[in-house]
Amino acid sequence: MNHSLHSADRSTHLKIVMIALVAGVALAGFGVVARNGAQDGATQTASARVLKAGKPVMVTTSGTSAVR
Repeated sequence: MNHSLHSADRSTHLKIVMIALVAGVALAGFGVVARNGAQDGATQTASARVLKAGKPVMVTTSGTSAVR
C-alpha cells in the first residue's frame, strides 16, 4: 500500500476525486434540506422593529482597570 499521493496511480487519484465529489454533493444537499426545513412555510415580513443610529458618543474612560 502506498501512502503518498505523489506516487499514486491514476485510479487512486480518480477514487479521491470521486469521493470528494460525492461528499460535496451530499453536503450541499444537506444544506438545502436544512435551509428549506427551517422555514416550514414561514414568510419573511418587514414588521420587525428597525433601530436607527443616534448621535455619536465619545467614551473617554471605561471604568474598568486593565491588567497587564
